[in-house]
Amino acid sequence: MTLEERNAIEAAVREAETRTRGEIFCVVAPSVSDYREVILAWAAGVALLAPAVLLLGGIEVSAPEALNGWTAAQVGGVAESAARAALMGAILLQGVLFVGTAALVSIPLVRRALTPPGLKRHRVHERAREVFLSKNLQATRERTGVLIFVALEERRAEILADEGIASRVNPEIWSAAVGALTDGMKRGRPAEGFTAAIRLCGEVLAEHFPPGDDNPDELPNALVELPRP
Repeated sequence: MTLEERNAIEAAVREAETRTRGEIFCVVAPSVSDYREVILAWAAGVALLAPAVLLLGGIEVSAPEALNGWTAAQVGGVAESAARAALMGAILLQGVLFVGTAALVSIPLVRRALTPPGLKRHRVHERAREVFLSKNLQATRERTGVLIFVALEERRAEILADEGIASRVNPEIWSAAVGALTDGMKRGRPAEGFTAAIRLCGEVLAEHFPPGDDNPDELPNALVELPRP
């Protein structure tokens, strides 16, 4: 993100926290995983199709008519050689398919397109939980930390709230903020999505934890940008 966008997000957090004792923490990740297992899964799956490809291609293993009159031992030897050649051909084709598919799926754009949505959703959620704990959002005085987490390449967002505010709010109440985040990403304006989500989260926090005389700023307001995995 640009410096202007980061400053806008920080200002939105600062303004929202003037109206609540709650804490909002924003994190953006370019991606949450390299999804290497997706490369292997596709490569192995396509390679396993090699025998079917050979059969569909009309490859057959049989003794030719010219062998009529040969002894059973002679025919058996020729058939064994033909079967061995067909097997080696299948193994070679499997290797070619494995390497070719792995190279294709290694292209980031292709890998993202072939990664199952459920896996992306799981990885984003797990990474958001890791960040929540590693940044000590569970250590605020009234357990009111709220994490706004965005994974750009996955185009997914997570909002995690600590037990102080989560126990008072229906989890579905955060859906509007998540919607604002994902809408901003789809439009190529993640900073606008962040500021809209911050405003909505601030309103929820202000309702349950209005500001008091003692209202310390317990977490940094600046956007945290994670490195690529």
